[in-house]
Amino acid sequence: MADIKKISPEKFTVVGVDDNKNDQLADKSVSFWKEVWVRFSHNKLAVVGMIIIGIVALMAIFVPWLSPYKYDEILGRFNEAPNGSNWFGTDDLGRDVFTRVWYGARISLFIGLAAAFIDLIIGVAWGSIAGLSGGKVDDIMMRIADVLTAVPYLLVVIILLVVLQPGLVPMIIALSITGWVNMARIVRGEVLTIKNQEYVLAARTLGARTGHLIMRHLVPNALGAIIVTMTLTIPSAIFTESFLSYIGLGVPQPKASWGTMASDGNNALDTAPWRLIFPAIFISLTIFAFNAVGDGLRDALDPKLRK
Repeated sequence: MADIKKISPEKFTVVGVDDNKNDQLADKSVSFWKEVWVRFSHNKLAVVGMIIIGIVALMAIFVPWLSPYKYDEILGRFNEAPNGSNWFGTDDLGRDVFTRVWYGARISLFIGLAAAFIDLIIGVAWGSIAGLSGGKVDDIMMRIADVLTAVPYLLVVIILLVVLQPGLVPMIIALSITGWVNMARIVRGEVLTIKNQEYVLAARTLGARTGHLIMRHLVPNALGAIIVTMTLTIPSAIFTESFLSYIGLGVPQPKASWGTMASDGNNALDTAPWRLIFPAIFISLTIFAFNAVGDGLRDALDPKLRK
């Protein structure tokens, strides 16, 4: 017994992890959204896309301070090639193409973002209610969505624009009238998976209302899919707006969007190709950037890829 008491504590070795190392491991833990950002930042293509979107947005916002000309100002220099005074040249009415490109960015981005936001609101509400309710309510709501999907999207948009007359607000309404269906389907699928989780069942047992379940439990847990879908909806809306403007159903003159500028420039492709090249480049770059960011977010938010 006396020998045991004389054993020095230094002769013992701690097996496992001590308290200090536990503290260090706790310090290294990161939140879900920080982990998403780290994984997203490792996707170089997505980062490039975000940079492009940032540059286009900043140029669209600050163009009045960057250009000495107004978008509808007639300079008296017709179809002049790009030069030091007019970086992107001038059009057939003598207007500065550089200024009009960035004013066009305002309209194209605004239409894309507004249409995507409306799709978000309607789609999330529709899909959440259908998925949470189930039964006949789900069947009726999704059959309505199927009917809207059965009609060609562009046909509906063109008919509405012909009836409402071309313009900014009619364009947004036309793009949103059936554009929310895809968002509704994705949200419904997420809700069908989430609503059987224990915390949702517990909330329903305690008497939580449908609105509370949707806003506090279902939507936050489906946020990843919602964000990715919205990010991919924006370039689709921009492309559709550009196409409709190209065929003459866009915003009226003298306002400009990238689609209307491309349509005007197509008529002068042989004599003034820069009038088509510049808006076409920015349409392509912006659509590419949003798609790259959407793909990056999808990969970053996918639980299967989380370590």
